[in-house]
Parts: sequence; structure tokens; C-alpha cells
Amino acid sequence: MRCPFCGNIETQVKDSRPAEEHVSIRRRRFCPACGGRFTTYERVQLRDLVVVKTNGRREDFDRDKLERSIRIALQKRPVEPERIEQMISGIVRRLESMGDTDIASKTVGEIVMESLARIDTVAYVRFASVYKNFQAADDFDKFVSELRPDAAAGGGAGGDKPGA
Repeated sequence: MRCPFCGNIETQVKDSRPAEEHVSIRRRRFCPACGGRFTTYERVQLRDLVVVKTNGRREDFDRDKLERSIRIALQKRPVEPERIEQMISGIVRRLESMGDTDIASKTVGEIVMESLARIDTVAYVRFASVYKNFQAADDFDKFVSELRPDAAAGGGAGGDKPGA
């Protein structure tokens, strides 16, 4: 493993332990050349996935890109980091077990939205706003009203006030 500080390729593992509920290995490393210390994570990768964009462009699946977009949606939300990591690992496992190496970006987005909807509705709406390319406040309003079909059937806002 190359040292991120000096580029030396002869680094040493000082400590290894299971991480993320035994789905990865956390390794503490030391560089004898510069004295730098850093951490790496090892994960099992079942297959090399390729994401096929809506315009037909293909790019290698990037777990870090997936993680960044999910963390942005969950920013300042009361969700534990372990729960986020479990969700990301679950999404990756689900994508890898689909049987095909080519996965439509739409499929990735739908799986992420499904996962976010289960743990935080605000993050779900945030992610959907980017994924579905909301252009105006009306797009948010329409999307949120679809989340609560019972509110629309019950007469909308104010329809369930006591004494009304």
C-alpha cells in the first residue's frame, strides 16, 4: 500500500480489526520512510460494476460517489454513522447480487431512494430533489403530497383540525 504522504510503497500494517459489522477490515498502517500513519479499509468486491447513464454513457461504479451523495442527503439529520454505513453496504451488496455487471443509473437511484425512505424522509426528499431534477418549489410540493396520499383525500391542509 502506497503511503499517501510520501509515496513510499513499503508501508507496514500495525493493527487489523473487523469493521462495519465484519463486512470490512480496518488496517492501521505506518510508513517507515516518513513516519506517517494512516488507515485503510478492505471490502469484498463480488464483481466490477458499470453504471449505465440515461444518455448511454458508461462509468465504473464508485462506492465513494454513492456514499458522498447519501451523506449529503443525510447532512444534519439524526441518523447514526453506523446506520448510514450499513445502508451503503446493503445497497452495494444488492447491486452486486443483481447478477449483471451493467446497472442502469435509474436502478441505482431507485434503490437509494427506497433505502433513504426507510430511514429518514427528509433525506429521501433531498435526494429525490436532485435525482428527479426538481426545478421549482411546485416540484417539491407535488412530490411531498404524493408521500401523503391520505392528506390529499382528507381535504388537504387544515381538514383535520379539531372543531372544524
